[in-house]
Amino acid sequence: MALLAGRTVLLRAGVRLGAEAATRGGNGARRFASHRVLVEPDAAAGIATIKLKNPPVNSLSLEFLTELIICLEKLENDKTFRGIILTSDCPGIFSAGLDLREMCGKNPAHYAEYWRAVQEIWLKLYLSNMVLVAAINGASPAGGCLMALTCDYRVLADNPRYRIGLNETLLGIIAPFWFKDNLVNTIGHRAADRALQLGLLFPPTEALQVGMVDQVVPEDQIHSTALSVMSQWLAIPDHARQLTKSMMRKATADHLIKQREADIQNFVSFISKDSIQKSLQVYLEKLKQKKH
Repeated sequence: MALLAGRTVLLRAGVRLGAEAATRGGNGARRFASHRVLVEPDAAAGIATIKLKNPPVNSLSLEFLTELIICLEKLENDKTFRGIILTSDCPGIFSAGLDLREMCGKNPAHYAEYWRAVQEIWLKLYLSNMVLVAAINGASPAGGCLMALTCDYRVLADNPRYRIGLNETLLGIIAPFWFKDNLVNTIGHRAADRALQLGLLFPPTEALQVGMVDQVVPEDQIHSTALSVMSQWLAIPDHARQLTKSMMRKATADHLIKQREADIQNFVSFISKDSIQKSLQVYLEKLKQKKH
């Protein structure tokens, strides 16, 4: 049932993507958009900029994830493009991470469908043949941090409010093993152990120090820096870089792929617990009160 439902959502999103008007940029490349994802291609440079636009905080809802997966597949299948800059269209926020509304008060089939989409976006980004540069122009907790961690290079805007980290424990939930694996690969075991247990969110200087990001730059230079980094990575022959990337990442990805169904069942079982549902409801209520 969950698989069928997932395909239906993909088809619905696909129809929308096809139906959305596409406009031509100055370089002649088609600029296309779904409701929640904006793609700005630069065919001459072989680069596409993906802007996340699911306001107010780019939370990773099922429909948003589905649209992002379709956009990535389009770009992967178009040999014009060799690199992607991943950034946000929402001021002050890169992505607030998983949409807690998808994980609260729903049925097990929905939880399973949602978690499969979360796994899928991670695998698509982590194993992409293209060069991925994250231009992190806002706060990036939890699932937002996870998306940034999949990229080959991370540039963070130098703003003390823009914190990044896997802060799941603060919500009373735990980061799955593949979130953990990705973080350990990035900042090392001891730093990841501390960061995960305490749910740390690092300001730019500390994020750079611990290795969560590769560069911190003034906010108005973030896109130009991402372009400069991209040109350095694209100077490497694709086949050599792609094979090396696969060699470095395959074991981590396989760890999830081999246990994908079990991971979904673990998530459904965990998120369905009364105690977890209650803590999520309390957190969502707090968020509602903040808005008023």
